[in-house]
Amino acid sequence: MTPTLFGRWQTRLLLLATVGIFVSLPFAIGLIGNAPGIIYFWILAYVAIFGLCWDVLYNYLQKFRWDRDWPAAYQLFAGIWEFIFVFCGVKILGFLPIPIPKEELEPTVFFIHYSIVWLAVFISSQSLMRLIFPRWRFRGGEWL
Repeated sequence: MTPTLFGRWQTRLLLLATVGIFVSLPFAIGLIGNAPGIIYFWILAYVAIFGLCWDVLYNYLQKFRWDRDWPAAYQLFAGIWEFIFVFCGVKILGFLPIPIPKEELEPTVFFIHYSIVWLAVFISSQSLMRLIFPRWRFRGGEWL
């Protein structure tokens, strides 16, 4: 499948709004981590918002590949890059506002939350999306 930009956006928003929220719930209610609260949903929102911007760049770069495809290994690198950007924006540089002081956000919990969400979204995009939306692959990632 060669995803279109609109297909990338639809898939990203659908998976973060379903799988991402589902995986963030144990963090938000305090089952995982040491600080329950809505901070995890803020992080999820930043990943979604900035991900839409990154998808424009990914879509542009994808056109230089001979098969115009985006392999799973590139998705791994994209997930690492997005983690670094959001982590620096929230914790280190602080240009992304969060509802708690940035000093209270544990880097380990941030990393665990982001990693679990990213892994769940990645696995869902590689498996569940193909089962639930069989034509998703043939429409460039668009499910609507």
